Amino acid sequence: MLKSMTGYGKAEAVIEGSKYIVEIRSLNGKNADITLKTSLIPREKELEVRQMLTEKLNRGTIDLFITVEREGAGSASTINKDVLLSYLGQVSDALSGTAWDTTLNGEASATMLSSVLRMPDVLESTRTEMTGANWELLFGAIKEAAARLDEFRSAEGATLKRDILSKVDMIESCIPQVEKFEKERIDTVRSRIGSRLDEIKVQVDQNRLEQEIILYIDKLDINEEKVRLGQHCRYFRETADGDPFPGKKLGFIAQEMGREINTLGSKANHAEIQKIVVLMKAELEKIKEQSMNVL
Repeated sequence: MLKSMTGYGKAEAVIEGSKYIVEIRSLNGKNADITLKTSLIPREKELEVRQMLTEKLNRGTIDLFITVEREGAGSASTINKDVLLSYLGQVSDALSGTAWDTTLNGEASATMLSSVLRMPDVLESTRTEMTGANWELLFGAIKEAAARLDEFRSAEGATLKRDILSKVDMIESCIPQVEKFEKERIDTVRSRIGSRLDEIKVQVDQNRLEQEIILYIDKLDINEEKVRLGQHCRYFRETADGDPFPGKKLGFIAQEMGREINTLGSKANHAEIQKIVVLMKAELEKIKEQSMNVL
């Protein structure tokens, strides 16, 4: 199943009256680049978390966040009175002698106090020790968030797959369109050579001329490029359907498709074929861009 590398997963765990909210976000990345943006995971458990995330999510730029919502009297934060009074003193000094000094009513004072309580170090919370059963609860939430992120990736990957394969189908459908102009292209080459010889008015051996024209036309033959391009399109589709993590391989196949399209364009010698080549290149660029987001 094709999966996207971008995704989001969230889970919660209640530990000793506090709600721990785990969020994991992933973006494009060549390897598993994991950042634990929290201090709530014990250092001795970080390797275990990283290994689990790598196993479940494979690769990508992965950020893990954990926030805590305290609940209940037993887990309430403690006010640091010294810090609070210091902030209030500074606010009082700043307002002294201004219009605000005489207009602060009860509601305004309450608003100011609420703002001061959000200042750094005013509230001190006691961190729950992450050992034993507590850690198992938090680790379970991390696993659940990773699983939900994986589900998100699968859902987005299904949409991504349809979009990419529709562009592969478009390129493949262009191959028969090229064939319609091939006879006209050969006739044009023959006519161009004949016109040039007429212009310079020289006598030529017709048998030798025909041999040279055949050799020249053979060099411009694009049948092999068409066949290989068709094979690459089919291989791309098979890889997207069968490989569990096809992202990097799809990128390589797209490069091979690009080589065949470029060669076809360099041999075209026909305006309509060149237009088709430009269309295929445009679709291929979209495929390459989308493939970078495939896991």
